[in-house]
Amino acid sequence: MAATDASAVEPILSPSAQDPPGSIFLRFLKFGLLAWGGPAAQIAMIKRECVDEEMWISEWSFKKLLAVYQILPGPEAHELCVYFGRLRGGKLGGFLAGLGFMLPGFILMLGLSILYVEANLAGHLHGLFYGLTAAVGALVARALVRLSKSFISDVPLAIIAIVGFALTLWAGITFALILLGGGIAYELWTNGRRWAHRTNSFAITPMALLTVATGAIAVSLTATIFFEGLKAGLLTFGGAYTVIPFLREAAVENHHWLTSGQFNDGLAMGGILPAPLIIFSTFVGYIAGGFGGALVMTLGIFLPAFVFPIFLHRQLVAVSENERLHPFLLGVAAAVIGLIAAVTVTILETSVTDVYTALIALGAFAALNRWHGKLTVVYVMTVAGIVGVILQHTLV
Repeated sequence: MAATDASAVEPILSPSAQDPPGSIFLRFLKFGLLAWGGPAAQIAMIKRECVDEEMWISEWSFKKLLAVYQILPGPEAHELCVYFGRLRGGKLGGFLAGLGFMLPGFILMLGLSILYVEANLAGHLHGLFYGLTAAVGALVARALVRLSKSFISDVPLAIIAIVGFALTLWAGITFALILLGGGIAYELWTNGRRWAHRTNSFAITPMALLTVATGAIAVSLTATIFFEGLKAGLLTFGGAYTVIPFLREAAVENHHWLTSGQFNDGLAMGGILPAPLIIFSTFVGYIAGGFGGALVMTLGIFLPAFVFPIFLHRQLVAVSENERLHPFLLGVAAAVIGLIAAVTVTILETSVTDVYTALIALGAFAALNRWHGKLTVVYVMTVAGIVGVILQHTLV
């Protein structure tokens, strides 16, 4: 896209047309309080008010904008809020909009995390978590199906996803190598001849980003938690669900901050809150390092979703529209699908423990596949939890 096109999604407002900071914060705080139902429902809510009613940008500009944030790391709904806040109030407006949108989910998840540890929430509500964690597997599996339809468009990409799945599940290869390998493999498949003639032609930017993002920084527990969150935040291609394999590898397999069961419990609680699912990272941080761990993990996860729209929007539009980089990014996205498939299997192995949880998982998947309303996820998770409680009382 040319520079003039990039600015087409970013109209310039005169100072008199901009909104007061307090007004921006309250508008997006309202969005955060109503952010039920997953990314599709959140994006639809933001679009209805900011585009259809307020007409801050055109329908065409919104589609181009959404395409940019679907390719790049971070939860799209949050990045849209930051973008619109920046549009209406400059850099401060962008920060306040993002803060308002994420604040309700953060406070609720932090509260649940404290109860989980201090009041043994999982122990007292064992029946509820029995059903909730079974539904989590279905929730992630449904996201896997949706993302696969979006990103797996040919046989080579399918092969990359399958190889990524196998290497993650059975060979224990770190996700950074799988992502880098997926990107390079599809780049070679698509532009092999150009590589043969000019081996230094491939843009270094995505490779450098992955290298920096996955570098190990061992300073203290708090710093480690922050940088694990930042790595995950930089690598969440395609939405919040893609953070799950990255954060699970760091928190469960590498650092052993959580057990698989605790990780699934965090996902279950995140699935019923008005927030992007990525907010379950607050729970991971709290279990790993208490209140400070919750803060720095959340900061690390969300930092790219603030920085990119506020400071790098024009550059990211140019990157997303650069045809030369598309094969690499598509290969990375396909590898991410493989990672999500592997973590789906791992979650199901932990949460589906008997015939009843298998039936709950299958029922939840069928319901999520059949209905796509704003509160479908909340309803499905709630029903699964209630069924779990009934089964536990019936079977005991």
